[in-house]
Amino acid sequence: MKFLMIASFAESLTGFRAPLIASLQAKGLDVHVAAPGLPPGDPVRARLEAQGLNVHDIPMERTGTNPVADLGTMFALFRLMRRIRPQYVMGYTIKPVIYGTLAAWLAGVPRRFALITGLGYAFQQESGRGGMRALVQRLYALALGRVDKVFFQNPDDRDLFLQRDILPANVPSCVVNGSGVDVSSFATAPLPVGTTCFLLIARLLGDKGVREYAAAARRIRAKRSDASFGVVGWIDSNPNAIAQSELDEWVRDGVVEYLGKLSDVRPAIAASTVYVLPSYREGTPRTVLEAMAMGRAVITTDAPGCRETVVDGDNGFLVQVKSVDELEAAMLRFLEEPGLAQHMGQRSREIAEAKYDVQKVNAVMLAEMDIR
Repeated sequence: MKFLMIASFAESLTGFRAPLIASLQAKGLDVHVAAPGLPPGDPVRARLEAQGLNVHDIPMERTGTNPVADLGTMFALFRLMRRIRPQYVMGYTIKPVIYGTLAAWLAGVPRRFALITGLGYAFQQESGRGGMRALVQRLYALALGRVDKVFFQNPDDRDLFLQRDILPANVPSCVVNGSGVDVSSFATAPLPVGTTCFLLIARLLGDKGVREYAAAARRIRAKRSDASFGVVGWIDSNPNAIAQSELDEWVRDGVVEYLGKLSDVRPAIAASTVYVLPSYREGTPRTVLEAMAMGRAVITTDAPGCRETVVDGDNGFLVQVKSVDELEAAMLRFLEEPGLAQHMGQRSREIAEAKYDVQKVNAVMLAEMDIR
């Protein structure tokens, strides 16, 4: 049987979704993947094909809002499905869920699933986004009424979809513990000696709390010399991306150390003392799970998707969204209390093993899809 997975960002197929794809293959399914930016000769495509996957390059503007282009995406997916005839289709992130599901319905794919990994830019509650938010919600509702099951990565997102009538009450849903983390690959690493090193890994977006992180770092750097602040990530085409000039200023002033976009974040996590993600909202942040698995204390926000990863005062601290004061205070705790990072990091590893082991997460998803 054939399983088609649709993504908006090709590299996520070799990262976040790789263990799920391997689990599907282990069950004997012929797995196809579709995403934009996968032409012949592309290195990501080569890695996917080396894993025994059938790879399809599709036209999709990941952050664009051109309705003609989006209709083109849907019909390209429809033609693909009519050609390969999959028995299962799953999309994740906004456009693959919406246009992939509608194409699968039109193409008569028997089993259709959606994975909601976060709400994205269009859902953030700020002025100027109301029209976009309303359109996305209508399209989501149209698509989710045509799936067999919806997977959410935190209960707040499911509650929001139900409250706003985006998820029809008769459509089954399941909350899973994020994308999980490979606790064997992300093994515990000893804490660095000396300077307390804070680290943030994210796309460099305002909604990830990058500006709050830099502001808190600037305050602490002004009065402490025993702390450093690393940033891993990149600026992309998202409308909420920070400006290159902002990042350049932070680096020039010595506020943060910019480590660039890393294909393997484990060395950066190993070199850190505390992981920080002041995001406004997440599905379940994969980078937090990776840091937890490697035995790092976590500072994150008391926001959907983030709050599930931290027991406040146990394996880290929760701070209010957009609060530089609370973020600074939480960071200072680790500078003022020797041993705190070690204790909380041990608890993070225990929680990662018990709750977020990717094998446990994927076993739930396959059972919910009735793939035995």
